[in-house]
Amino acid sequence: MSQASVPNGSGKEPGFSALQYAAVWAVHAYTALGFVAGFLALRATVGGQARSAFGWMLVAVLIDATDGTLARAARVKQLAPWFDGSKLDDLVDYVTFVFVPAVFVYHFQLMPASTSLLFPGLMLMASGYGFCQAEAKTADFFFTGFPSYWNIVVFYLYAAHTPAWLNAGLVGVCIVLVFVPIRYVYPSRTVPFRRLSNGLGVVWTALVVVLIWQLPAPHPWLLGGSLLYPVYYAAVSVYLHLTLPPGPTAGQTASSPR
Repeated sequence: MSQASVPNGSGKEPGFSALQYAAVWAVHAYTALGFVAGFLALRATVGGQARSAFGWMLVAVLIDATDGTLARAARVKQLAPWFDGSKLDDLVDYVTFVFVPAVFVYHFQLMPASTSLLFPGLMLMASGYGFCQAEAKTADFFFTGFPSYWNIVVFYLYAAHTPAWLNAGLVGVCIVLVFVPIRYVYPSRTVPFRRLSNGLGVVWTALVVVLIWQLPAPHPWLLGGSLLYPVYYAAVSVYLHLTLPPGPTAGQTASSPR
C-alpha cells in the first residue's frame, strides 16, 4: 500500500467532513445489499419459488446498475482510498450474476439430466476465470469476454421453456464466449450509444418486471419483444469491438471503471 493510500489514525483522510464520510460508507453499504438480495434469491431458488428468485436477482441488478454512479458522486476513491469498493462490487456480482443462477440451473433442472452438474460447474469456473482477468474491464469502459450475465440467460431459458438440449447448447456457447476477447458494452458507462443503451435498458427492465410477474407462463409476444434489447446489446458490442481501437485495461490506469 502506498503512503498516499494509508489513512490517518482516525481512519479518515484530512480535509473532508463527517457527512462526506457517512455518504461514502452508505454507498458501500448499498453495494453490500446485493449480498442480501443474492441470499434471498438463493433461498427462493432452493424453495422452488422461481418468480421470487428472479425478483431478487432483478433487485441485485438494479443495485449494481446504480451503485457506481453513487460511488462516483460520493467520491469514494478520494475519501476512502484504502477500501476497494470495486472488489466489493465484483464479489457481489459473482454471487448474484453467477452463483445464484448456477444454483437455479441445477435446482430447476434446466440442463439434460446427464449434465445437471457439469454445466453449473462450468458456469462457475468460467466466470471465476473471467472475473480474475486483468482485462475483464477496460479503461474505456468495456467488458472483455462474455460478462457473465447468467441471470439474464437463465431467466430467458426458464421463461421460454426451451428444451434442455437447447439450454445446454446456449449455455455452452456463453461459457466459450467468456474466453473470447470480444469487448462488450458496459451499459451505464460505454460512451458510444450510451443514451440509447440506457434508454432501451430502462424499457427492457420494465418489461422484465412484467414478465417476472407473469411467470411461469409469460406472454409470448412480450417475452419475444423483450429479447430485442439483448439482441441490440450484442449487436452494438460486436460493432464497437470491430470499429473502435482497443483501449488500455483498467489495471493499466490509476482508476477503475466502477
